[in-house]
Amino acid sequence: MSAHCHHDHDAHDHAGGVAPPGYRRVLWVALAVNLLMFAVEIGAGMVSGSVSLLADAIDFFGDAANYGVSLAVLSLGIVWRARAALLKAASMLAFGVAVLGKAAWAASQGIPPEALTMGVVGVLALAANVGVALLLYRFREGDANMRSVWLCTRNDALGNLAVMAAALGVFGTGSAWPDLAVAAAMGVLALIGGASVVRQARRELAQA
Repeated sequence: MSAHCHHDHDAHDHAGGVAPPGYRRVLWVALAVNLLMFAVEIGAGMVSGSVSLLADAIDFFGDAANYGVSLAVLSLGIVWRARAALLKAASMLAFGVAVLGKAAWAASQGIPPEALTMGVVGVLALAANVGVALLLYRFREGDANMRSVWLCTRNDALGNLAVMAAALGVFGTGSAWPDLAVAAAMGVLALIGGASVVRQARRELAQA
């Protein structure tokens, strides 16, 4: 949160079913941005043949769904918010497995993607995610539900940087491997983030 001295107050309010000031509005902005970027990246991924762009597009869609779930349970008690966090963690884990499988399949084809499209769309996606991450930054230390929202957005921004690096790698080598390596890394990052949210949500359920 932007002011550390407000942390305990905000966490107490949210545990009682009252969202911190401004959090609902930020979630609506994040939802709209992620839906827009999903549409952009799914098209760009299909055109360019980039697995990392397609992975990032699916991640945008998953995050949009996660923001919607967060909005739905925002005013509910800690048990329901922790259960929602478990649902979102499951989607993060499923995304990680799916991306790793897609990368393995693409590796057998060996066709390099189109680097320019990857780079341009990667820059656009990074700008979108950094903007959302800045809005969510002060809410990152809340309950498991709020933490899962922050982790998803942070992972997206890191993924965008990786996609841009992959575009440079593809351009420089003419090989699909930079794109596949980034897609695999994004899958692993989703698995790690999902496991982290599961641990916190289970602790909150145990304490409820």
